[in-house]
Amino acid sequence: MSALVVANSLVHYEVLGRGQPLLFLHGWLGSWRYWVPTMIELSSSHRAYALDFWGFGDSDRVPSRYDLPGYTDQVAAFLDQLGIGRLPIIGHGLGSAVGLTLARDHPECVEQVMAISLPLTGAHIGRALSTFGGGENAARAVLGRRIKSYDEVDIEAAKTEGAAVVQSVRSVADQDIGALLRDSAVPVLLVAGADDPIVQPPDDALAANLSAHVHSIVFDGVQHYPMLEQSSKFCRLLRDFLTYQDDWDRMQLKDEWKRRMR
Repeated sequence: MSALVVANSLVHYEVLGRGQPLLFLHGWLGSWRYWVPTMIELSSSHRAYALDFWGFGDSDRVPSRYDLPGYTDQVAAFLDQLGIGRLPIIGHGLGSAVGLTLARDHPECVEQVMAISLPLTGAHIGRALSTFGGGENAARAVLGRRIKSYDEVDIEAAKTEGAAVVQSVRSVADQDIGALLRDSAVPVLLVAGADDPIVQPPDDALAANLSAHVHSIVFDGVQHYPMLEQSSKFCRLLRDFLTYQDDWDRMQLKDEWKRRMR
């Protein structure tokens, strides 16, 4: 277990591998741990970092910072303390919104963003998550029987402070995510599960109005955790994105996701 102090509060993180750095940011339901299979897969070519947001996993509980500005500042300070330069961000749910906000507010930190299960509007956040009231295991309460259970999610889900989920959901719902995407100066790849009951995937009309730097892919037959549900396919896509960024003419698009590329 590794940790450092940011703004007088402990931030837990883990790191695997050697090579070019990249950072994984978790979502509302879980912690850094569900990134482990992906981190291991990329460890031969990348130094993969993953942290716990405040109120999640083993990081401190800091209620005054459970919003997009608070988490964005947490990540920026984390990178600064470790002396990590510009790097790719792979975010899921809350983590994808933080990654995009970081790219806007701290462009010196972000090379590209893979945004997984990103709610483009507040209406894209499923009712089970948007109405979660806190005070209980968020993953158990929100996921219930809606999706397949994963040990990587369940092991640490009970550590999550309910208020961190409630307040950050509201913060993301109030943010104009569409504006972040329309104004993006870095490559952004949106990845969603077609059957996700937690965050609704973007529709084609909405995706068509995004920046030329932004592309959208939907995994058929996948719910909220594509990195766990179809790990091999997800890792192939991530490697291509890290290699080619938004040079889609050079990217060897696989038949399984070609139809979703714009």
